[in-house]
Amino acid sequence: YREHFEACEIPLDWVKEISDLFTAQAFITTDLDDNQITAFHPGAMSFSHLNKVEKAGAKLGIVAPDGREGMMQHARDFAEAGVPFIFDPGQGLPMFNGDELLDFMRLADYACFNDYEARLLCDRTGRSLEQLAGDVRALIVTRGGEGSDIYADGRRYDIPCVGAEQILDPTGCGDAYRSGLLYGIANGYDWEKTGRLAAVMGAIKIAHRGGQNHQPSRADIASRYREAFGEELW
Repeated sequence: YREHFEACEIPLDWVKEISDLFTAQAFITTDLDDNQITAFHPGAMSFSHLNKVEKAGAKLGIVAPDGREGMMQHARDFAEAGVPFIFDPGQGLPMFNGDELLDFMRLADYACFNDYEARLLCDRTGRSLEQLAGDVRALIVTRGGEGSDIYADGRRYDIPCVGAEQILDPTGCGDAYRSGLLYGIANGYDWEKTGRLAAVMGAIKIAHRGGQNHQPSRADIASRYREAFGEELW
């Protein structure tokens, strides 16, 4: 996996190695209707809290599924360092009760969930999406083939789904969508353009098997964006 990171030109400066544990592993079973069951072994991920945000000098962050203590620590670290971040608990959301989830929302600048996670968030906090959106700059809910919603600026932006060249594997589509979010936020795009870029990234991913086997170029991404929305991306 280290070699894979290096091939993707991802810096390893802040990757901590736990020599006597396996890297976290997920085994995902997906049926023809894209329903998924995941078996997960956390391994070295359980020690993620040992990595400190302030040492990395980040300008934008994301608190994604991780060790419970690590997620809580990193959210506090980002907030204390004044680094804007996305709260994206994913399959880790059930680890937290309503009060803890509200604390995450108050610390975060942005929050992102799929439709199931959004319902669970509302159930556990006793608050609606519109109310929760008041705690962050933007709250994003992805809905698979139905597109996504971005609650920001006191309104809801309806982001359409982008048609895929072929539908092979949904595993990793949420991560691809979030890459578009992060890029749009980092580059100061408005929410409609950010959401559309995120949708394009999800459509590119679903046409490839495996979570990290798609390698589109900037030209590929710009072409898909132009084709879907009739305007230039950059």
